[in-house]
Amino acid sequence: MPLSRSITAIIISLLLSITIYAQHHSQWVYPNNDGKLVYKTLPQGDKVMDFSYAGYMGGGVAIPTVAPKITLNAVAGDNTDAIQQAIDKVSALPWQNGFRGTVLLNPGTYNCERTITISASGVVLRGSGSGEQGTSINMTGKPHVCIAIKGTPNTATGATTTINDAYIPSGSTSFTVNDASAFTIGNDIRITRKITDEWIQFMGMDQLVRDGKKQTWVSGEFVTDCTITKKQGNTITTDVPMTDAYDATFAGPQGFTVTVINTTGETTQCGVENLRILSASQSVTINEGHNSALSIKGAADTWLRNLVIYNTVNSITIQGRRVTVDNVNIVHDVPTLGAAKPADLSANGSQLLFNRCTIQGDNVFFLATGAKVNGPIVLLNCTFRGNGWIQPHQRWATGLLVDNCEVPDGGIDFMNRGSMGSGHGWAIGWAVAWNCTAKSYLNQMPPGAANWVIGSKGEHKQAAIPFLKAPMLPEGIYDAPGKTVSPRSLYLAQLNERLGPQAVTNTEYVAQTH
Repeated sequence: MPLSRSITAIIISLLLSITIYAQHHSQWVYPNNDGKLVYKTLPQGDKVMDFSYAGYMGGGVAIPTVAPKITLNAVAGDNTDAIQQAIDKVSALPWQNGFRGTVLLNPGTYNCERTITISASGVVLRGSGSGEQGTSINMTGKPHVCIAIKGTPNTATGATTTINDAYIPSGSTSFTVNDASAFTIGNDIRITRKITDEWIQFMGMDQLVRDGKKQTWVSGEFVTDCTITKKQGNTITTDVPMTDAYDATFAGPQGFTVTVINTTGETTQCGVENLRILSASQSVTINEGHNSALSIKGAADTWLRNLVIYNTVNSITIQGRRVTVDNVNIVHDVPTLGAAKPADLSANGSQLLFNRCTIQGDNVFFLATGAKVNGPIVLLNCTFRGNGWIQPHQRWATGLLVDNCEVPDGGIDFMNRGSMGSGHGWAIGWAVAWNCTAKSYLNQMPPGAANWVIGSKGEHKQAAIPFLKAPMLPEGIYDAPGKTVSPRSLYLAQLNERLGPQAVTNTEYVAQTH
């Protein structure tokens, strides 16, 4: 006999309650009863950082659609000069509504023998779609980078002081200095941390040897560029969290310095969008000449979106800040050769967001980081297929979030690469894999730092330093393995909490905290 509607309603209500109650939470970040995120800290106050500052304009800002000023059609032969001349003309235009304008490429195939360069702020290169009937830039001639956005790196020019704190936890947004009188709200600043022998020894990186030769893991200094948003006495608050911890024990006699910098050389408010980049298949090693798709260097508040890229090697390299790479699809017909693998996404800047990107290929690093990179760097809802890895690559990058990404044929590795390469050593600290699916994870725990794999599915591996069989390195933190935790996306939940639902909508998602 069928149940009455009232009894059915009660059962449905109970089932919904059980479903809500059964949601899994991470102990490191979880929503309380009011939906506010709660963070568990390590003994010295370090925590999973707020990654929501990654992306164009510091996250949560919609990528604009900039009006065309010049429209081109494809011509026979090399189109490089025609496109470059159009970009140069738009680069000379006055600013209007925050931009100079767009160069629009009508549908067709544009053969290009040399690099197309954007070196002025406020300029966009747009195709008429990334499908087969849209706009294609076909890379001809000698190996080269298809499109480059170039500016001048920031330089330290102004007042200097030193940090006064004994320890600044990773994820912090404020610190005290000895004398803040010469600093004001809005100053762009650089925090400089000299790399000392004491810290190298603490990290266990003073013993790297390969082929009988001592390897140098890292030298020089780490720098973090940010902006002062608040000043109270000698306490300074910045616009982006620290991705690493600052321990005065390893500061050396000079301490950690804070200096005003000049950012006027950065190229800003530029984009490349809605087109295809085509290269012939390249079965080469990374040391041979090859075509690459895009390079961003010395630029900020820039974007790449709605691109399809075929057969480039070391496809996208970013040495900039506040950059969004949205809906970019990279496809390889053949694998690269050799043990040294290229990086399709080379994340060498800060506040980088790779959103809804896909890669299909073998013998690649889907994403890698270079030396001394500080994030936040976020991979959000990306799918990478083939024999490859998300693997921070060398010499201590910090602040990576891999959020709801799939690597079904490969791995996500937060590891000590030891003497691989020329002494890559500890590649990453303060990294998080959140609700991911991968064939395997190699999650290791650096001295004085942490790496987390939370709510993720896949095999857990253990390993010694490369080229050694023992001892096994300490594992990083695994939390709620094989279970999907709430919130579903850490980046979007953090963005919603910091800037509100509209910021999530601006990234073309629906705001959710569960």
